[in-house]
Amino acid sequence: MSFAEVVRFALRGLSANKLRSSLTMLGILIGVAAVILLVAVGNGSARAISDRIEALGTNTITVMSAGRGGASLTTELAAALTDPVLAPGVRSVSPVVSSSATVTYEGADHEVGSFVGTTPGWFQASNTPVGEGSAFTADDEAQGRRVVVIGPTVAEELFPGLDPVGRQVTVGGALFTVVGVLSEKSSTGFQDADDTAVAPLTAVRQVLTGYGALTSILVEAAAPDQVDAVQSEVSTILDLSLDPAAYRIQNAAQLLETQTQTAGTFTTLLGAVAAISLLVGGIGITNIMLVTVTERTREIGIRKALGAPRRVILTQFLIEATLLSVIGGALGVVAALVGSSFEIVGVRPVIVPSSVGLALGVSLAIGLFFGGLPAARAARLRPIDALRYE
Repeated sequence: MSFAEVVRFALRGLSANKLRSSLTMLGILIGVAAVILLVAVGNGSARAISDRIEALGTNTITVMSAGRGGASLTTELAAALTDPVLAPGVRSVSPVVSSSATVTYEGADHEVGSFVGTTPGWFQASNTPVGEGSAFTADDEAQGRRVVVIGPTVAEELFPGLDPVGRQVTVGGALFTVVGVLSEKSSTGFQDADDTAVAPLTAVRQVLTGYGALTSILVEAAAPDQVDAVQSEVSTILDLSLDPAAYRIQNAAQLLETQTQTAGTFTTLLGAVAAISLLVGGIGITNIMLVTVTERTREIGIRKALGAPRRVILTQFLIEATLLSVIGGALGVVAALVGSSFEIVGVRPVIVPSSVGLALGVSLAIGLFFGGLPAARAARLRPIDALRYE
């Protein structure tokens, strides 16, 4: 019997019970689709976070209070970091205070998770351009003018169908004039980067945060290759006034590297969890093929009595199991490609070609491995025993 005839017999065997074959393939379909999609979600989340970090600029460092050492970040410390002698590699320094605040416009309220008070240099240093209107100026900051630049989400919530620029909103009981709207940024799915507002440092301190410690200090290096040198310069200046335990420095380049490593681990974990469903699908194939062998015992005995060699019986049932797995895997890939066009938990999945190839390869291996036991059992049946089976 030729290989083509063996395949034809295998297909006939699968089509004899279409519902059972379909349900078995469904298990593999779900497993393959889950592996591909969860890996894609992990990669999509990692890419979104990387884009956010890169958007901050890899030539910046952020100084934050560590809450120890009995001292805090102040505007005087921020001004000291601009010393051209002690910190020649520093291009700009932006003191930052941040708080949540409710912004109101004509009876409509919106809770802004990040209401930032800073200086005009922050827009360039943080790579946060203004899309409409303009940013506030150094004079606005010096005079404590109550002007604000809002994110696109805030604009949509408070001014649907309206131009926000020039309108007044209420923040903390004080009126702020909207002078600009930030350009839209990508979000990670867990935090909306566009749900923000930025105002002069003096105005935010007067209205919201008071004149306590700064939340952070954003330092921009003159060039990306000078970030490490600037970090050393900043540490040297801060150590003159603060205990090293009182602050910590976050390097954007180092943060990106750490995030990449963490995202890789996270994606691998997601893939491993999804692979369990593939294993369950493989066990389902074994179960169904064992039932099939039992149901077709007399058929096997007749074929063996007519001279069918053991290898033909083995090959037929092995092909049946493999076809179930491969067809289910192919349908799973199609389902994953369709699913990747939608956002999942707020993340746009990014399909990795290698995960598709790996999932198909694993589905093929599952068919061969889990179909081996039923196929071997069928091939071992003695014709006389099979013919007597009722």
